[in-house]
Amino acid sequence: MNDVRIAGVGLTPFGRQPERTGRDLFAEAALAAREEAGVARDAYEALHYGNFMGSLAERQGHQGPLMAEAAGLDCPATRHESACASAGVAVRQAVHAIRAGEHDVVLAGGMERMTNLPTTEVTESLAIAADELFEVRAGMTFPGAYALMARAYFEEYGGSREDLAHVAVKNHANAVPNEYAQYRREITVAEAMESQPVATPLHLFDACPITDGASAVVLVSDDYAEEHGLDAPVAVTGSGQGGDNLALQDRDALARTPAADAAAEAAYADAGVAPDDVDVAEVHDCFTIAEVMALESLGLFEEGEAISAAREGETTRDGDLPVNLSGGLKAKGHPVGATGGAQIVEMTKLLRGDHANSDALSDPRVGVTHNAGGTVASAVVHVLEVVE
Repeated sequence: MNDVRIAGVGLTPFGRQPERTGRDLFAEAALAAREEAGVARDAYEALHYGNFMGSLAERQGHQGPLMAEAAGLDCPATRHESACASAGVAVRQAVHAIRAGEHDVVLAGGMERMTNLPTTEVTESLAIAADELFEVRAGMTFPGAYALMARAYFEEYGGSREDLAHVAVKNHANAVPNEYAQYRREITVAEAMESQPVATPLHLFDACPITDGASAVVLVSDDYAEEHGLDAPVAVTGSGQGGDNLALQDRDALARTPAADAAAEAAYADAGVAPDDVDVAEVHDCFTIAEVMALESLGLFEEGEAISAAREGETTRDGDLPVNLSGGLKAKGHPVGATGGAQIVEMTKLLRGDHANSDALSDPRVGVTHNAGGTVASAVVHVLEVVE
């Protein structure tokens, strides 16, 4: 089985960019990744691309070949859709192709354009990641769904809105030096607590923003990297994916995310590492409660213990396990089809030491990314390691 190296990464700034097209956004990220990798154009054998709502936001289907063209490539291209986990799935499929020996060079990533639509239309578009028959028709939105999950967590394990506010404060602070982040300003616990209610117990600062952006990663086989003298010190050593029932009412429990449990278990086994080996994590904090549940699914905290991690400083930049040094979805932004790829970009830079927040880490060797779709009916976890 071929090892998979990360030869180049690229991002657009995340934020409101309604005047830009989706192809323009992905071209920027893809060309940046290609330039960093230094791989010849004709060496690319495939594009794996994530996008969720492009057929609604831009009335554009069949985006795979369109984005290959935007990236300046002439190769087979596939669009992957798994709600907010679309780019994570795209990266995972690219990893599989290289490991299988089918390809040596693959471009992976994703894009979402959202702010060209009114907020109400974005909310309705995102809602199609839920069960249309039994949730959407009843008025379910994702703030409401995650509010139900938060209430279930509080009932089962304890915790408070103030605990969640500390997650938001942490991630906003991490976003300040990140040039790609949407919200580069700090907030206080009081601001988070006093912000507008969205769906009890979640308030405005518990939620990620609506975001435009794109991500791209050049993945190559270990043999190709060595033969061509590529500077690619970070490898994807583990990949896992899990699933769960789509609708919340069909789940065994609302306070845990079994899809992420399964994805994490598979990724760790694939990489031959354990949660205790992880130095840094980028997790899918679409809402503050989502970060809490992600950390427990990743085995980084026991059940019911992650709720206090930010408040106690365990997951801050100065803590024992820094989480979401990028700012996370909460403050960096969440262009849903691009997020899973963006997590790989941020983690690669953190492990290489060229991230804006790399000074928070001391010789990191192992990082984990956690990308979730919907209310975590789908999840993808990747383990990245420094291998030089």
